[in-house]
Amino acid sequence: MYSDAVIRHALDASRAGELVPHGAVGRAGDAACGDTVEIELRVEDDTVTEARHRSLACPHGTAAAALLCELVEGRDLLDAARIGQSDLDAALTPREGNRECLAVAVDALHAAIAAALQDGRLPLADGRIAVAMSGGVDSAVALLKAVEAGHEPVGVTLRLWIDPAAPDSERACCSPSSVRAARSACHALDVPHVTLDLREGFRRAVVEEFVGAHRRGLTPNPCVRCNGSFRFDALIGFADRIGAPRLATGHYARVVRRDGRALLARGADPAKDQSYMLASVSTEILARVWFPLGEQHKTATRAEARQAGLAAAGRAESQEVCFVGGGDHRDFLARHGGAGPAGEIVDEAGRVIGMHEGVHRFTAGQRRGLGVGGGPALYVLRTETATGRVVAGDRSKLAVRRVRVSPGEVFVPVDHALVRLRYRGAPVPARVVPAGDGFELELEEPAYGVAAGQAAVLYDGDTVVGAGRIASSGASVR
Repeated sequence: MYSDAVIRHALDASRAGELVPHGAVGRAGDAACGDTVEIELRVEDDTVTEARHRSLACPHGTAAAALLCELVEGRDLLDAARIGQSDLDAALTPREGNRECLAVAVDALHAAIAAALQDGRLPLADGRIAVAMSGGVDSAVALLKAVEAGHEPVGVTLRLWIDPAAPDSERACCSPSSVRAARSACHALDVPHVTLDLREGFRRAVVEEFVGAHRRGLTPNPCVRCNGSFRFDALIGFADRIGAPRLATGHYARVVRRDGRALLARGADPAKDQSYMLASVSTEILARVWFPLGEQHKTATRAEARQAGLAAAGRAESQEVCFVGGGDHRDFLARHGGAGPAGEIVDEAGRVIGMHEGVHRFTAGQRRGLGVGGGPALYVLRTETATGRVVAGDRSKLAVRRVRVSPGEVFVPVDHALVRLRYRGAPVPARVVPAGDGFELELEEPAYGVAAGQAAVLYDGDTVVGAGRIASSGASVR
């Protein structure tokens, strides 16, 4: 049942225990339902001088932890980040059913490496580049391009909070299996990989804001919030700690220079363009970012992955709102305190035409889900969180010509721009008027279904020249 190597390493107690004084600690597993492993590293001058493990695990898990401690000693941190599942498979030759036991030990080692890097700072290396890895095909090909360009890439994956009650958490880009897939993609190319566990910070900064915004009757876009002031901040902070001047990601967008500033621009593939979701990333960060896929289409990306034999070539794409884990965001809100009151569906005259289970289930411009039939098509005109009412009416009543954006920023001076008011919404020409901590938009043609809380993104040609959060909208221009 156990190979000689497993028995030998499982019985080797020379690296069992803890370090005094304590070093960087990484933990993985779950004592309630399986193996748990803790690995501790002492690091001096960026080199692991000692490693110890404490394991409550089967012989395979214990052997893996002991062997990893042996393998990591004497390596610098980035070289240590190349150690992975394949090293254990080669040495311990586990059966397929026991590979998960080994993977828990690998997770613990990499958590310890991340902890060691958290408080240190490696010397600046001109050719080094941090590559954001999601476990999917886009980031895998971005990494491949970084290798082929002669850079010294270091892969980094953010582990983010996912709803424990989610129906399918593995669909998320930050799931445990995605983290392991990202690590494997890096190791297949002999690239170091580091996982940053940011679950609690993400929950506070992004998820709680999403829930709170819905509670106030807004329609937030958590992906814009995440990229604009959480994800890219964390990634560039990691790049600084490992001495990498640049950051690469697999997004379909480009960086251009205008008036001495780095600005975002649309990706070449209109079906995959992610400039709207990235519009709030600061120009200071953009100056250090490379989007290797920005000039190509998704079909070319998958073809490159297949040609290179990358495991991610056929991997399905993750969903947009990662933390709901494959579920409906409205059910998520009900579980986490973001549900609005149930109440009446009324027409513009206030006549009751139906009932609903919560205003959080509706947003301006919505047609489906009203449950009101037998007449002309009705659209949600607005929701009233105080009364629990949903007001429905003809689509023409949704038309707005003025939008106030606050907070917001115009990155370079423009009088007119095309504005996108929803992720998949058609751009509308508008006059841009700076105002307070944002700007106002005087639309040259009406827009429909404009919802407070969504992002407004300004384009001059393909270039993003401004962005912010929609505060209010109206039917007339002053």
